[in-house]
Amino acid sequence: MKPQISIIIPVINEAAQLADKWQALQALRVRCELLLVDGGSVDASRSIAEPLVDQVLQSPRGRARQMNLGARHAQAEVLLFLHADTNLPERAVELIMSAVEQGAAWGRFDVQFDSPQAIFKLIACLMNARSRLTGIATGDQAIFITRQAFQAVGGFPEIALMEDIAISAALKKIGKPCCLSAKVITSSRRWQHHGILRTILLMWCLRLRYFFGAHPDQLAARYYRR
Repeated sequence: MKPQISIIIPVINEAAQLADKWQALQALRVRCELLLVDGGSVDASRSIAEPLVDQVLQSPRGRARQMNLGARHAQAEVLLFLHADTNLPERAVELIMSAVEQGAAWGRFDVQFDSPQAIFKLIACLMNARSRLTGIATGDQAIFITRQAFQAVGGFPEIALMEDIAISAALKKIGKPCCLSAKVITSSRRWQHHGILRTILLMWCLRLRYFFGAHPDQLAARYYRR
């Protein structure tokens, strides 16, 4: 039977995250296929995932490249792009399929962080509000796209950073995103490691520079230097 949704997870050295994630996704395999797209991990990411997924694909490093490769190998007519440190809400499949059946070409979930700190609740609230206002989704929000819409915009632009913003801008020309209020839970580890305020300021700075035409390679160099 053809899967309803292909869940595509790009990874690079995510062994610490994968065991719990793939176990949590096993119940969805009745209706979905799971594809791990590895960008050259040197840890145990591939070996952990292999018995728990339908396909393990090897790709050149780069999240956009990895997700595009996963989409090319996917069987379903709905593609869900999920970060390795993000967990889906209950009934995620039903919510996505209902949105698509009602005519949504693409969409995303609201997000919350796995930390109980009040600052992360505020950050998530602002992220979700900004996304609703602008129609731009971030990868942390688990973007879903029909295959037809994905092909119409040519997939993710294979840029070093901001691929989620770029594809959102292209998809907006097809239709407004379906903003599901159910929440994915994403990790706060990078924010805590690099400093919450510093991360907020950096991300706003990078987005502003991207808006004014900075090359994604320059932005990626700054982002990964932190």
